[in-house]
Amino acid sequence: MKKWIPFFMVMLFNSALAQNDTAHTPVKPVLVIHGGAGTILKKNMTPEKERAYMDGLKAALDKGYSILKNGGSSLEAVEAAVLVMEDNPLFNAGKGAVFTNAGKNEMDAAIMNGQNLAAGAVAGVTTIRNPISAARAVMEKSAHVMMTGKGAEQFAKMQGLQIVDPSYFHTKERWDGLQRVKKQDSTKTELDHGSKPKASLKQPENKDSKYGTVGAVALDVHGNLAAATSTGGMTNKRYGRVGDAPIIGAGTYANNATCAISCTGWGEFFIRLVMAKTVSDMMEFGNWSLTQAASEMISKRLPALGGDGGLIAVDKAGNFTMPFNTEGMYRGSVDRDGNVTIKIYKE
Repeated sequence: MKKWIPFFMVMLFNSALAQNDTAHTPVKPVLVIHGGAGTILKKNMTPEKERAYMDGLKAALDKGYSILKNGGSSLEAVEAAVLVMEDNPLFNAGKGAVFTNAGKNEMDAAIMNGQNLAAGAVAGVTTIRNPISAARAVMEKSAHVMMTGKGAEQFAKMQGLQIVDPSYFHTKERWDGLQRVKKQDSTKTELDHGSKPKASLKQPENKDSKYGTVGAVALDVHGNLAAATSTGGMTNKRYGRVGDAPIIGAGTYANNATCAISCTGWGEFFIRLVMAKTVSDMMEFGNWSLTQAASEMISKRLPALGGDGGLIAVDKAGNFTMPFNTEGMYRGSVDRDGNVTIKIYKE
C-alpha cells in the first residue's frame, strides 16, 4: 500500500502535466493587414509610389508580427500595425486622413478583442494623433464601446494620448484630392431637402481619391483573435457622416469562436449588410468556412446592393482571406509559417 499510493499520485501528477501542456500548446501566429480598397490600377501608379506603398505595408507587418512572434497578444499586434499606417500619409487614416467638405479631417477607428468580445471605438475625432489608440482606451478604460467628437477627444487627453493641432493632418495630396472630388461631386450627387441622390455615389474614375481605410487582424500564440480598423472616412463627406469602420459588427469584429475581420470600402453598404458580423454568423450558425463566407459577402451580396470594397479576415485555425471586388486593395500577410506576402493589384 505504501508503494502503490506514491505511484498513483505520480500517475495523476503526470496526467495533469500532460493535459496542461496540451492546453497551452502554442499556436502559430498570423497577421493580415490592409491599407484600403479602391480603383488602384498599375497604370496610374509610378514605380516610386508603388514602392512607397509596399514599404509602408511591410513596415506595418513587421511591427505587428514582431509582437506576435515574441508571444505578444493579437490585440497589441493589430494596434501596432495600424499605428504604423496611421502615421504614414500614404494611407487614409491618421496623418493621411482625407478632408471633409468643410476642409477638416474627421477620423474614426475601432478595435475588438476576440477573447472576451470587448470593443472600443471613436468617431468624428479631429485632434487625436492616433485614433486606434483612443479606441483601445475606450475599450479598456471606460464602460462604453463608442465615443464621438469632442467627448472622445477629451477622454483621449485624460488618458494621456497625444493630442495635436488639426493642422498636423493637413497634407497637400489629400487637399488636392478634395478639390478634385468636389468638382466631380458637383455634377453627380446632391442630397437636397431629403431628395434621392441624382446619381450613384460610386466614382470609379476618381483613382482611389474618395475612399480608404487601414486595418489589421491577428491570431496570437495563445489562440486569441483581434481586429482593428482606422479611417479618415470619405473625401468630401458632410453632415458628420460616419462609415462602417468604427461600428462593431459592420467594419470591425473579432470572436475567438469564429474569426477577426476588418473591412474597407463604401461604408454605407457594409453597415447595411452588417458585413463583419454576418461573416462570423455564417461561420458560427451556418458552418460556412471563412473563405466561403467572406467571398459570398464581398463577391455577391455587396455588389448586389451596389457597393464595393473588400475585407481581411483570419479564423481561429489561422486560415485567412483577403477578398475584394474593386480594382485593387493594399494588403499584406504573414502566414503560420512566417511567409510574408504583400500585394496591391487584382490578380
